[in-house]
Amino acid sequence: MTAGRFHQALTAKPQLWGGWITGPTALGPEEFARAGYDYIGFDTQHGYLDDADVATLLRRLQQVPIATAVRLPSAAPAPIGRVLDAGADAVIIAMVETAQQAAEAVAATRYPPSGVRSFGPLRSDLGHDPTVLQDRVAVFAMVETIRGVRNIAEICAVPGLSGIYVGPADLSLSMGHGPGGAGRVTEVDDTIDRIQQAAASAGLVTGIHAGDGAAGRAMAARGFRVITLASEGQALRRGAAAHLAEATAPRDDLPETSTTPGSSGRYH
Repeated sequence: MTAGRFHQALTAKPQLWGGWITGPTALGPEEFARAGYDYIGFDTQHGYLDDADVATLLRRLQQVPIATAVRLPSAAPAPIGRVLDAGADAVIIAMVETAQQAAEAVAATRYPPSGVRSFGPLRSDLGHDPTVLQDRVAVFAMVETIRGVRNIAEICAVPGLSGIYVGPADLSLSMGHGPGGAGRVTEVDDTIDRIQQAAASAGLVTGIHAGDGAAGRAMAARGFRVITLASEGQALRRGAAAHLAEATAPRDDLPETSTTPGSSGRYH
């Protein structure tokens, strides 16, 4: 195996649709997989997860056919190495603003002499070949500040970088428009397009947080290939609201079928 699931999925599909995990849930990742999502992102920057939690969750997914990515708050080598040792297929490094930071992120995923990753694989199914272990990893620099945008060409030129991932809320904040500027403020949308075009011109994959399906569809039309649609909390809330609305709808709106418990195999 020389390519991780993330690389394989990118080769097979024009867009990858992702779910986002912010807490130590055993069901969330598997339910995203059952729903047909292409990848799961685990958030150790803003979520209630640390790299030990992520390692446990990744082990549960060994036999689940879905790619995995982990967002980390910096290019510090030790946390990056731990989630890769546990089997993450990709890392997304937050708040990258310079080519130097992007290069540090790549180095943290590579063994000497091309990087600084320490050798310590935890999963026997991944083998022990350093070349295979490092080549299976996709590395994304998260560009989400105006300073990062100003340095986008230099960031995209960093060898070994797989792609650029846009954080629209922080980007909008850094431009003075609050976290909700994407899709509402032309300047923010133009800047998102500028990032996408710079990365695509450099031969890199582009990803973004969308927030829902409609926004995800729009981002795909704008050239993004790795698109996170919803967190487990958002998905649960939307599904729960739909069930509640169905249960409490006026009876005239319901189909003329029996809803007596036990009258249908749906109740168990």
